Amino acid sequence: MTQWQRVAIAPEQLDNDIIRLTPQQQHYLYRVLRLQPGDRFIALMQPEWWLSELCDLETAQRLEMIPMQTELAIAITLIVALPKNGFEEIIRCCTELGVMEIIPVISDRTLLKPRPQKLERWRRIATESAEQCERQHIPTIADPLSFTQAIQTSHIHPYLAVTRISAPHLLTLPLPSPSEAILIATGPEGGWTPQEVEGATIAGFQPISLGQRILRAVTAPVVALSLLAGHYEIN
Repeated sequence: MTQWQRVAIAPEQLDNDIIRLTPQQQHYLYRVLRLQPGDRFIALMQPEWWLSELCDLETAQRLEMIPMQTELAIAITLIVALPKNGFEEIIRCCTELGVMEIIPVISDRTLLKPRPQKLERWRRIATESAEQCERQHIPTIADPLSFTQAIQTSHIHPYLAVTRISAPHLLTLPLPSPSEAILIATGPEGGWTPQEVEGATIAGFQPISLGQRILRAVTAPVVALSLLAGHYEIN
């Protein structure tokens, strides 16, 4: 396939087959990439890819749908206790690995208290990462919640990554079929408190291990997604 540039298009930008480009997209396509009217790009319209052509500075036209399948066979949601640094890299890496949603949480040991501008930036990073790695879906970055709020919402197949606690390795468990969904929670610097582990277990979370070594808060989500992506892409 020709290596056309990929741009995520929101549903409200589409009028029949005409795409109304945002000012940021206009700048990117015309100023950064130096494209001209008549040049083509891929419009990512979840979950479809459309070959599209620039009409003028403000509009483009959809031409034809391109069959693609780049998503994992199962929907994976991550609950991530916000680290002091590195959450943006978590978003980038986990988007590449196929995460469907990331829920940032404030745990007992969380130091970062994000401002609304941070959430906007995180969502933009998820969009850019999805474009780069040819995803069909842009991961949802949820509004930050307290850990207590996050574990009280309804979840299917929830797992809690723990350290220094006896727990089965994630891949030794009978994982759900692709028609279902998985939620996995990874902790902050210093790990979950005993009270958080107890609360999550009462809420139905299965404590699991990601391996014999103690992982950094920014490494654990990537390892969890890597293990699950590997399992579902070869089974």
